[in-house]
Amino acid sequence: MDVDWSKKEEKAQRKIDAAASDLNKLSQEIWLHPELNFEERHAHKVLTDFLEKEGFQVTRNFHLETAFKATYGSDTGVHVCVICEYDALPEIGHACGHNLIAECGAAAGLGIKAALEMDETPVGKVTVLGTPAEEGGGGKKDLIKAGVFQNIDVAMMAHPFQHNISRPIVLSLVEVAIHFTGRAAHAAASPWLGQNALDAAVMCYNSISAMRQQFKPDWRVHGIFSNGGAKPNIIPEEAELLYYIRAPNERELAVLKEKVLGCARGAAVSSGCEVDFKYHCSYANLVSNPTLASIYEQKAQALGVELEEALSAGSTDMGDTSYVVPSIHPMYYIGTMEPNHSRAFTQSTGAPEAQAPTLVQAKALALTALELLRPGNQHLMEQIRQDFRTQMDQEDPKALVH
Repeated sequence: MDVDWSKKEEKAQRKIDAAASDLNKLSQEIWLHPELNFEERHAHKVLTDFLEKEGFQVTRNFHLETAFKATYGSDTGVHVCVICEYDALPEIGHACGHNLIAECGAAAGLGIKAALEMDETPVGKVTVLGTPAEEGGGGKKDLIKAGVFQNIDVAMMAHPFQHNISRPIVLSLVEVAIHFTGRAAHAAASPWLGQNALDAAVMCYNSISAMRQQFKPDWRVHGIFSNGGAKPNIIPEEAELLYYIRAPNERELAVLKEKVLGCARGAAVSSGCEVDFKYHCSYANLVSNPTLASIYEQKAQALGVELEEALSAGSTDMGDTSYVVPSIHPMYYIGTMEPNHSRAFTQSTGAPEAQAPTLVQAKALALTALELLRPGNQHLMEQIRQDFRTQMDQEDPKALVH
């Protein structure tokens, strides 16, 4: 017999509260052992051990060495995916709070599972999916290529930030290395025989900077010199810039990218050098599903979360996920106004003050999932799927190849 649905919601929240201490330990273990892209072996172990102990069916090394899935439920009904991230940044550790994302995802999974367990035969399924290498590695894109999201109905996660935002503006991104090749010569004895690749890189950098006054307000271009030559007495025969180019969607990204590459080509012509481009990481913009986001907003506000207007929040491979399955990626305040990717934010993601808002987000995600699993709410999934079809018609997933 089905149990009264409000009791399932209460059970989900009580389970998360009861596991609070263990969840905090889980987060701290990840925070104290920061690991980079595709190297998250300790995080992978502590998360999979925890979820297996909690009764999930766990698959370790799921398509990728440090990815995993943990499932509970049946193949009848809605299949909800809650996502964990757990990679850190070079030098500054968990300055994006992926330890909290992992904790939140695991906690939401616990809550959903506790509610499903109240029926003799659970209707619906929850998967806690561990996705490595969000910070530039694109782990979710690898999992998409492996078909991991094909039988999932919705995907969700929550990310620590300076504000509570249900539908953040997450930009399309392409990372490009701009490589100039010139000709070496003695910088004192015969500089006229050289072609200075560093001069080309400097001109490129300055051209891009000068072009910023024509950028749209929500375009972002930022780069570094990754190679500036070997020694001052050698005309640099090679130089390289590494740029991130971002825009609100794939169409605008294509326009902006061509403007940046035009600056590089012009610098090559004026310096007599050659230029080539190597593309690395690329992420799609996030497409928040409006019906799914509305359900989350109702649940979060009922738990006391004060939501704010949408703000720009960088880029993520959750954007690519949102092109293959209806998704949400809310951001939440953890008690600091320090920016993500700063040492101060690293300290905040490991602080006790981050725990309460993280568990509130886990409850909001769990309750959102339960609303979809609730008997008689099939119309919600129908609307979510219709939203998704409409959004994909507008976004054109074919444009995802940069």
